[in-house]
Amino acid sequence: MTDATAEVFVTAFKALKRKEREAVLRKLVADATLAEDLADTLALEARRHQPHGPLRAVLKDLRIRV
Repeated sequence: MTDATAEVFVTAFKALKRKEREAVLRKLVADATLAEDLADTLALEARRHQPHGPLRAVLKDLRIRV
């Protein structure tokens, strides 16, 4: 159900004219909670294919002591 709902919204968004899409995006970004959700989702998607490792190894690479 979630994917189907998302697909409907994306299809409708793509059907909008450029200025209408920009207006929707401005409203999304103007809402602090939605803007944070968008930023989090974009960050996760950007890193989706990065190699994973144990937390301690990552912290060591970042030179963070625990």
